[in-house]
Amino acid sequence: MDKTCAFAAEAVAAIPDNATIMIGGFGGAGAPIELIHALIDHGPKNLTIINNNAGNGHVGIAALIEQGLVRKMVCSFPRSADPRAFTERYLAGEIELELVPQGTLAERIRAGGAGIPAFYTPTSYGTELAEGKPVAEFDGRMYVQERALKAQFALIKAELGDPMGNLTYRMAARNFNPVMAMAAEHTIAQVSRLVAAGNIDPEQVITPGIFVKSLVEIPNPAQEETLNRMEAVYP
Repeated sequence: MDKTCAFAAEAVAAIPDNATIMIGGFGGAGAPIELIHALIDHGPKNLTIINNNAGNGHVGIAALIEQGLVRKMVCSFPRSADPRAFTERYLAGEIELELVPQGTLAERIRAGGAGIPAFYTPTSYGTELAEGKPVAEFDGRMYVQERALKAQFALIKAELGDPMGNLTYRMAARNFNPVMAMAAEHTIAQVSRLVAAGNIDPEQVITPGIFVKSLVEIPNPAQEETLNRMEAVYP
């Protein structure tokens, strides 16, 4: 089954208003910039975004927030280089925030993909983040119950892909992308290079095609850090 799309706009066209979307990347590494900006052009509103942070500069997730398309952020680092992107909107009550410690965020996403409804972690015990959550004692230490995270859609970035949706990643760009691919109902990947089926060594596949719904080739993907250093606004 060929899962490729000709354009990023085609890949994100099915994302509706009020969708919950996981977006890969750690800072700029592994961030699917082209898919995010195709989503901005598509224009669905009241989105819940699950990501490591609240964006950088005026591209990617920061641009998505600036366009007023995000209702809620679930992230570990709720800050933006330009406070107008996230901080001021949050303080004005225009956007909700669910703050999640980084390791807990990664595990909640992994649990969602693995079919584990909840787990216990000592992280956040005794803090405001644990308020209202079940707690339990194991071997003399207190733990907080955290529920798995799932999403309707995931936007991820990979280095190499084939028409069946099998993916590999480039070094640190791997980060949240593989676990998000497993935790979403509909995973959309942008790949830097698309090869024929069978041209990826099975031992090198990190995300099997079973977890990918569609993908699009972006041969020269934008780099979030470079765009921000140049004070560029992605078109």
